[in-house]
Amino acid sequence: MATKKENISKEPYKGVRDFYPEDKFRQNFIFDKWRKVAERFGYEEMGASPLEPTELFEAKTGEEIINEQTYTFEDRGGRRVTLRPEMTPTVARMVAAKKREMSFPTRLYSITNFFRYERPQKGRLREFYQLNADLFGASGADADFETINLAYSIMKEFGVDDSKYEIRINNRKYLTSLLQDFFSLNDDAVYKTSKLIDRRGKISEAEFMEQSKLLLKDKTESFLEVFKVKNLEELEKIDSFFKGNEGIIEMRALFSKLDEAEINNYRFEPTLIRGLDYYTGIIFEVYDTGGENIRSLYGGGRYDNLLEIFGEEAVPTIGFAIGDVPMSDFLETYKLFPKYQSSTDLYICTLGNEFTSKANELAKELRISGLNVVVNLSNKKVGEQIAMAGKKSIPFILCIGQEEINSGRYKVKNLQSGEENDVAFNEIASIVKVDKSK
Repeated sequence: MATKKENISKEPYKGVRDFYPEDKFRQNFIFDKWRKVAERFGYEEMGASPLEPTELFEAKTGEEIINEQTYTFEDRGGRRVTLRPEMTPTVARMVAAKKREMSFPTRLYSITNFFRYERPQKGRLREFYQLNADLFGASGADADFETINLAYSIMKEFGVDDSKYEIRINNRKYLTSLLQDFFSLNDDAVYKTSKLIDRRGKISEAEFMEQSKLLLKDKTESFLEVFKVKNLEELEKIDSFFKGNEGIIEMRALFSKLDEAEINNYRFEPTLIRGLDYYTGIIFEVYDTGGENIRSLYGGGRYDNLLEIFGEEAVPTIGFAIGDVPMSDFLETYKLFPKYQSSTDLYICTLGNEFTSKANELAKELRISGLNVVVNLSNKKVGEQIAMAGKKSIPFILCIGQEEINSGRYKVKNLQSGEENDVAFNEIASIVKVDKSK
């Protein structure tokens, strides 16, 4: 006798999300703002497959992501394939492929999904969406400023007050020089110390101290002192090395432009390093100042040498990425999401099945005029149809029966305000559109 099969779980795969209409409404709210601001700055939308050869990410992304966080498998042709954990290597590959046909500077953006196998927690899931914005072919403080100004403008578009977040900035050129030249570490120690700094917030202070002593020995105290300094003026008082450092000069130039633009919620963060291996200059991250969202909301930086892994000459590039998960958490914290409203403008209620054909005729004409219209297909009573339209947050309803067909006039009701208008058919669209635009 065959055994009864267990029911398949209704839950999604761990660490991913289902998007019901209200969830998708919120996500689209975020995406629309991202797209609007990116295009305002002249960025053009691009896209790519989520599947890439694993070697693309092995070349520059970083050991932790590749070894511990990717969805990597062998396809039926024996090729190692990875679901993209980030966009930067992909967009660099695409630019390298068309480099001789492109005009620089080139501004590209994408809004797409990514996959990382890590422990799901607040602000971090296994599948997530990001805005990626990258400026290829421009170097110097003006390009660095444009990128951070774009990131700043996105927050302004959401209506976020500057006091609610801060932009933390550092420079990988400065950090590398600090470890190599000021502390005289070899390449292996530079790499390990960089990774240690990046993990500082993830380990205990005692463990950080212990590992610092192993790497820096008698230079540990000086190392810790340097990383306590929170502004460039204090840093430059420590040693002449800091006054002439190229990375610090670049930060000073950027800070001057931010000051000119009255972008004041930034600061130098000496421990900011960003774990990805391809960064070469300015790096930055954005943080909630309220303390409820402890992870960075987003970040990025300059990666001038990434095209070299494709056998191409280096192209100066800077970019950043914003994830929809931390962005959503932030907007929820500060109650910045709009109230849900259905994409349907009008619900046509019928007083009986015999009026469905006429309702479909009206709906056809109203759709041509630009309205989104749904026609009742149920046997529900009028009161139940009105309740259902309200539950779905459809703003307007009109009902069709014999009286409406005979008179050619319809009562259009706003379900939010309760206001009702008795109008001819050719007036319906204008009433709904006027109210919809408010």
